[in-house]
Amino acid sequence: MGRLLVIEGLDGAGKRTLADGLTKALHDAGATVTTLAFPRYGKSVHADLVREALHRGHGDLADSVYGMALLYALDRREAVEEIRRDLELHDIVLLDRYVASNAAYGAARLHQDAGGEFVRWVRELEIDRFGLPVPDVQLLLRVAPEVAAARAERRARSEAGRVKDAFESDDDLQTRCARVYDQLAGEAWLCPWRVVDGTGAFDPAELAGVVSSPG
Repeated sequence: MGRLLVIEGLDGAGKRTLADGLTKALHDAGATVTTLAFPRYGKSVHADLVREALHRGHGDLADSVYGMALLYALDRREAVEEIRRDLELHDIVLLDRYVASNAAYGAARLHQDAGGEFVRWVRELEIDRFGLPVPDVQLLLRVAPEVAAARAERRARSEAGRVKDAFESDDDLQTRCARVYDQLAGEAWLCPWRVVDGTGAFDPAELAGVVSSPG
């Protein structure tokens, strides 16, 4: 059975860059790796509804914290069998965002912390009810919210069709979300966490060695 690794962090933190570097380092170390990013835009109707709502489709859907969180969760619920199958076939399954994203962003939208009712609800829904596999390690790619916001802005300008959504455009939300992420990492929510310097001061090969081995 493979290990389930998750990369978490703010919009613009550099999760895709970290995923690419970590995947190469794991491959170089002889591990078989497969990756998956959430939301699964273009693959899941629930993910596509999320994207449309974040760009003000579907009326006031985006204003409902629980409604949006349920769509994110249903996207992952559809992928449960794929994740389990990948864990049987590969040494490492690397996910870009997972359950903690739902917990952190929803709690931040409601001005709650990691010990609040919303985070408990997410765990009960996604882990207990939907049966999503619990990660072995979660990596928090930590950057200052203003740095993440600047990166998200540059990405929106440079990538065709990549307009910032309602969450990415809310600087106060990103700041609150960063605080909840730190709390989740600090209390080892769901599993052990490792905080990674999002400024790029990390060695993918060293990090691969740490996260690919139990214990």
